[in-house]
Amino acid sequence: MSFEIRGLDRLKAKMDKLPKIYESGIKKGQEDVLDKAEGYAVQELQSTIKWSTGELTRSLMTEVKLDSSGKIVGRLYSNDPVAIYREFGTGRNGESSPKKVPNGVTLVYRQTPWFIPADQVDIDLSKIYGMPKIKIKDKYFYRTNGQPARQFLTPAVEKASQEADEIIKKRVQEELHGGLS
Repeated sequence: MSFEIRGLDRLKAKMDKLPKIYESGIKKGQEDVLDKAEGYAVQELQSTIKWSTGELTRSLMTEVKLDSSGKIVGRLYSNDPVAIYREFGTGRNGESSPKKVPNGVTLVYRQTPWFIPADQVDIDLSKIYGMPKIKIKDKYFYRTNGQPARQFLTPAVEKASQEADEIIKKRVQEELHGGLS
């Protein structure tokens, strides 16, 4: 008895494409998840900032890449130092405020107040943040013990993560459909 399998070469060619198709789908899905997270972060910032130029919102960036173990990872981040101050707070006020801190991260907060020269600030920090304005040797300063944490990245990533499985699944299915046709 003998038999012949037709289309085996085509099947093998499609099977050889699968790893790249899956990788492409997962990367595109990660990008979609990060776009969602960025949107949630911007929404949070815009709804909670009292005074803004939009600089912090514009500083948000996303990245999807393969790590050293071949795992696809994505991140939402900002290189603007204001982002970390807002996310985790500053001074004693930041230390005492509720926040989620990533595993393996230890935050250290300044324990003494500091002064901000009033002539170097474009806004009235007393009106916006309630900082007292103090006169020292004919010069005005705002005195602060820092600001509380006002997280916007952590909640945004958590919210987008709840949708991630479906988003990535959809992208992988699209890639399979298009890549195996």
